[in-house]
Amino acid sequence: MPVLSPPNAIALAILAAAVGCGRAGAAVNGDFDSAFAKMTSQPMSPRDTAAPELPRVLVDTRLTAPTGRRVVLARGGDLQRALDDAQPGDVLLLAPGAEFAGNFVLPRKNGDAWITIRSGAPDARLPAAESRVTPAYVGQLPRLVSPNGDPTIRTEPGAHHYRLLALEITTAPTVTRNDAIVAFGGGQSALADVPHHLIIDRSYVHGHDRLNTKRCVALNSATTAVVDSYLADCHHLDYDSQAIVGWNGPGPFKIVNNYLEGAGENVMFGGGDPKIDKLVPSDIEIRRNHFYKPMAWRGRWRIKNLFELKNAQRVLVEGNVFENCWEAAQAGFAIALKSENQDGHAPWSVTRDVTMRFNKIQNAAGGIDIMGTGTNVDEMANHILVRDNIFERIGAAGLGDLGRLWQLVEEPNRITFDHNTGFAPNAALMLDVGQKSFITVTNNVLARGQYGIVGSNQGEGTRAIAFYLPGAVIRNNVIIGAPAETYPAGNFLPPTPGDVGFRDVARGDFRLAASSRFRGSATDRRDPGADIDAVEKATRGVALAQP
Repeated sequence: MPVLSPPNAIALAILAAAVGCGRAGAAVNGDFDSAFAKMTSQPMSPRDTAAPELPRVLVDTRLTAPTGRRVVLARGGDLQRALDDAQPGDVLLLAPGAEFAGNFVLPRKNGDAWITIRSGAPDARLPAAESRVTPAYVGQLPRLVSPNGDPTIRTEPGAHHYRLLALEITTAPTVTRNDAIVAFGGGQSALADVPHHLIIDRSYVHGHDRLNTKRCVALNSATTAVVDSYLADCHHLDYDSQAIVGWNGPGPFKIVNNYLEGAGENVMFGGGDPKIDKLVPSDIEIRRNHFYKPMAWRGRWRIKNLFELKNAQRVLVEGNVFENCWEAAQAGFAIALKSENQDGHAPWSVTRDVTMRFNKIQNAAGGIDIMGTGTNVDEMANHILVRDNIFERIGAAGLGDLGRLWQLVEEPNRITFDHNTGFAPNAALMLDVGQKSFITVTNNVLARGQYGIVGSNQGEGTRAIAFYLPGAVIRNNVIIGAPAETYPAGNFLPPTPGDVGFRDVARGDFRLAASSRFRGSATDRRDPGADIDAVEKATRGVALAQP
């Protein structure tokens, strides 16, 4: 379960380590390599400088007044028969605390009024709309339990307009292997068979301590939301496991205000080839979620990252807290973004138009890894914006030796890191990219660490940038501890954190004080670094204390 952040003294120690041992630099670097002069003089196209496209459509999860019957199911009632008999507009009221065992199927119906399956508890005993449920509410939630390895809830092809409200959904404690607890869609090969208009609302979906499950919720669907819910114990020893995953549904998707535990990837889109030709999960809203891996999982389950995209477009990731990721089955990056043709049959797979803003990424071996990927996709990962995020305790002791804030590999294109604040002990940005990549790194507050901006076999700073990133824009960054002669002009290279003018480093306040010489020095005349007030506002209440 979540714990409080380490004392600020630990954060201060990480920052001190991340500054590195480079020779003290001047406030602004002067001379720079002529190769870099050629790079920065290249014209940029409108597409290079345009913001990624945001989701074109958002899923509306507002409650609508029921128009049909109210069907009460007492303990021992036949839930599947009630589902089969339900008509659009009906509400099925399940007795609070009662257990309903089975593998329940949501049938396809005619009509577009919502069928609601919910707790029969009065609304006053449940979380209000837009408030997250927790395990503390189990006494008010009917319990839907799979007695075997099949999903507790799945959809018929083309099923639509179901809301699951205030339910506990799990497996029996005797079940030790399970593919999915909730499966919206699956291997359909035609859009007509994709289930759609499905909502999990204020529900507790979970495995248990001995369960190997590949996923708590599978979103191979359209117009689907998971909101205000608590997804826990989603783990597997031998396979990747997720709290939420989707690969064969077009979207749009809404994942808002949830607590999400997943061992492999807490949330992932892609990871399997779509059966539907040319399908890319699209229009994905991911806001105000707590992505969390319990530290007690170390050495027990198959661990990868907190968030991964392999095939997704028009994705907004905003106001989330990503917490705890360590070296295990992967190197330990909290976030991985790439285009990947997973099984070799979907070359159209692409990750593009991704906006990450106002998030906190904390207590991870590494920050963000962005890859092309490879030769089996039509389009490399592209048009990704990382802006106004805070990276805390990256490379903290005991999480592995990675210690890299950001990494770019192969040929991702049109990648922007702007107005972020982050410190890592080994590298601020690791480069091993093709020379077609157009990258912008502006207005960030970073620690140099041991290697700063470094290229594989090309050393640090201007030389690496000139080799790997012709055409890059790297300016107006505050890079603490970077050697002056090594970095391109237009960046600020204070020798120590004390030379930056933070408000209160000892207390972990990395806003710039009024006396800081770097106030207003960003390209947009803002302070460099993340808008910390905006990040705090966007993430307020996201990482709630858990029972």
